[in-house]
Amino acid sequence: MLIIYLIISALVVGLDQWVKYLTVTNIDLGETKDFIPGFLSFTNIRNTGAAWSLLEGKMWFFYIITVVVVVVILYMLVKNVHGNKWFTIGLSLVLAGALGNFIDRLRFGYVVDMFQTDFINFPIFNVADTALVIGVACIFIYLILDEKAAKDGKNGAN
Repeated sequence: MLIIYLIISALVVGLDQWVKYLTVTNIDLGETKDFIPGFLSFTNIRNTGAAWSLLEGKMWFFYIITVVVVVVILYMLVKNVHGNKWFTIGLSLVLAGALGNFIDRLRFGYVVDMFQTDFINFPIFNVADTALVIGVACIFIYLILDEKAAKDGKNGAN
């Protein structure tokens, strides 16, 4: 069963790297191309920080944190492999997001971002960032369901 979660992570990392490759080969740095006018554009930017360019240029910090996060997530996946699907899928997506951006940091010294929302002022992001957000949301859903089950006297939130 663990292999399924690792395959999910690998597929998301592959998608992330493929979209980043398409971005850097088809869109000049700083250039924007409309995708869904008024809603979503592709913009090729380099991010040397984290979300909203926090801790810009602190690559060693990101290397250390990512290694720790990957080890902890792998441990939690192994320990909970037969547990709640919200939790294990969430862990798989967080793992994929962390690895997708880690690959960029190792290869380039920055993360390639490309998705720009045109209807709201929001930082430009990538597939790995999306996987991280969805993964964290899955983990929160698990926690809410688990707490509700505990209150109702049930034995878990499967």
